[in-house]
Amino acid sequence: MSQPPAEFPPPGPVPPPGPVPPASPYQTGAQPARSRRPLVIGLVAAAVAIVLCLGIGCAGLVVYYVQLGNDGRSDASTESTETPPSAGSRNASARCAGSITPAHAQTKVVGLPDFDGAPQTGTATMRLSTNLGQIAITMDRARTPCTVASFQHLAERKFFDGSRCHRLVTEGIFVLQCGDPSGTGMGGPDYRFADENLTGAQYGRGVVAMANTGEPGTNGSQFFIIFQDSTSGLQPLYTPFGTVSTGLDVVDRVAAGGHDNSIAAGGGTPKVGITIQTFSVD
Repeated sequence: MSQPPAEFPPPGPVPPPGPVPPASPYQTGAQPARSRRPLVIGLVAAAVAIVLCLGIGCAGLVVYYVQLGNDGRSDASTESTETPPSAGSRNASARCAGSITPAHAQTKVVGLPDFDGAPQTGTATMRLSTNLGQIAITMDRARTPCTVASFQHLAERKFFDGSRCHRLVTEGIFVLQCGDPSGTGMGGPDYRFADENLTGAQYGRGVVAMANTGEPGTNGSQFFIIFQDSTSGLQPLYTPFGTVSTGLDVVDRVAAGGHDNSIAAGGGTPKVGITIQTFSVD
């Protein structure tokens, strides 16, 4: 089964990314404890699982590693008991479980979003103006109010402006990963928040979801856009918060250009570079 994507690691030195043995970092059948592998998007195949998870003992966020085989999770253990939030549900801050994390070289200090004031009805639109064209993503406030509030907060602080989408994966799962202003795969904001909308989550073409550390409640700023239905499938471990409404052709163009295989775990930097020039939410 698959291990969730990655996002925030605890403070500490960050070793440079390197090759990972076939059965590493987690042995077949073993349940990883408190993963500190870099932020990535997980890939699961019946016999092959490409695990995208967070960096080792670092104040930084995300590098990428692969795990082949079963990570020890059962189907039952990956099922979420979450239900979509609704008006009158418990306090938004408690539900979103937002918390500040230690700052480091790749962190942008922006403080916690206003989770209490997060609208819980309707939709919002994330607009990415890139060097290759416009991408618009419709976000569901009813099912993912915390995630939408976070992106609104980051957009107001121009968090993503000038950042590049740093990773492309074109085998097993088909995703373009963005949201790290440092461009290293280890960057993000100085906070994390809870997962949402996992029950019955589907990850088809055009779906946009959050990357995380491989543990619950570790969402930050990195997200991935799915440009092709997966041949191996993703477990419901990554908050799906929106759908590309316009601009999927831009992602297709990047995907068609391939990547440089610079990431030992699979995938790499897109050969057709894509930079988010401005980012807004309305």
